[in-house]
Amino acid sequence: MRLIATGLLVVMAGLFILARHMVPASGHWGYLRAFAEAAMVGGLADWFAVTALFRRPLGLPIPHTAIIPENKDRIADTMAAFLQANFLTPQVVARRLQSLDAAATLGTFLANPRGSEGRLREGATTLLGDILESLDPDKLGGMAKGALRTQIERLELAPLLGQMLGAVIADGRHMPVIESAIRRAALAIEANEDLIRTMIHDRANAVLRWTGLDERLANSVLEGLYKIMAETVVVQDHPLRRKIEEGLSDLAHDLVHDPAMRERVERMKREMLDNPAFATWLDGLWERARARMLAAVRNPQGVLAGQIGTSLADLGRALQQDDRLKLQVNRFARRTLVGVSSRYGGQIVRLVSETVRRWDARTVTDRIEGAVGRDLQFIRINGTLVGGLVGVAIHAVDMAL
Repeated sequence: MRLIATGLLVVMAGLFILARHMVPASGHWGYLRAFAEAAMVGGLADWFAVTALFRRPLGLPIPHTAIIPENKDRIADTMAAFLQANFLTPQVVARRLQSLDAAATLGTFLANPRGSEGRLREGATTLLGDILESLDPDKLGGMAKGALRTQIERLELAPLLGQMLGAVIADGRHMPVIESAIRRAALAIEANEDLIRTMIHDRANAVLRWTGLDERLANSVLEGLYKIMAETVVVQDHPLRRKIEEGLSDLAHDLVHDPAMRERVERMKREMLDNPAFATWLDGLWERARARMLAAVRNPQGVLAGQIGTSLADLGRALQQDDRLKLQVNRFARRTLVGVSSRYGGQIVRLVSETVRRWDARTVTDRIEGAVGRDLQFIRINGTLVGGLVGVAIHAVDMAL
């Protein structure tokens, strides 16, 4: 476009030279001369105006030229202020988001894992997998294990355990545990019945062993143990069961309210954290978690084909069909985006301003000229043609007078 505009100016100069040598200046040759002369003036004036935006015409230090490179920083600040005032204010963002249906969009995304959204999800998971593999596993694992250890150190376990135990007792969910423990105790006694009999025989005196009463004593002890355990499991109000429940209730209370018990639990926690076995357990936990994450992101379709994929699809359909859920999600999305624009709008426009400020003047000039330069060359062409037509009109008026 620059070559076309310049070529048109050269053509006008050629026409002017031709018309000037065609005397007399009256008649048709006069109109041609007036057109060419005015077209040259218009073309040169617009060439100067367009060039002065980006650089100094002919390299001359003419005032108020090279406007864009000379005012780069002011342009950056003006762009940032324009963005903040017209796009990133909470009022503007809220008004623009009135028609946003984020719930329907998200619902379509989740309910159609095989479409274009599925390809987007696969690309995202592939990128996540590449990031996980590129990071140093030792350093990343150290950060993850350090963060987990820090959270455990900050967590006061005793009140948490006490509250959990109290909730379990209140809901009656401790009874299966007690019954299971009693059954396991009975199985342990049965498995070690010979050992118990031997202990009783060894501790019985010679008279008992000579009369055979030690065997009867062993049988009585074992039968008594089996009976009390069976009754404890069957009878809901058995005294042993009540004792166990009372002990658990007292333990839950002490974990929450007894400073000595809380200190004892904290001491046990610190001893556990200092134990090398805990560090080994953390290493194994991290390796298993990392392997599972890599397997999941490397096979997104496998993950989506399972329970996770089914749950996501159900959630997507609910977002598409449940009006109340859609209303809540859309309201949350609007509030979140408005909050982001209010909280971080200044930082966003500052990023724009600082980025443009860091560009050198030539970069700014080239980018703006590359974006609008074609239209600016049309100004030169229009200026040449319009100037010529004005010259013809002036010449006609002059001839009429």
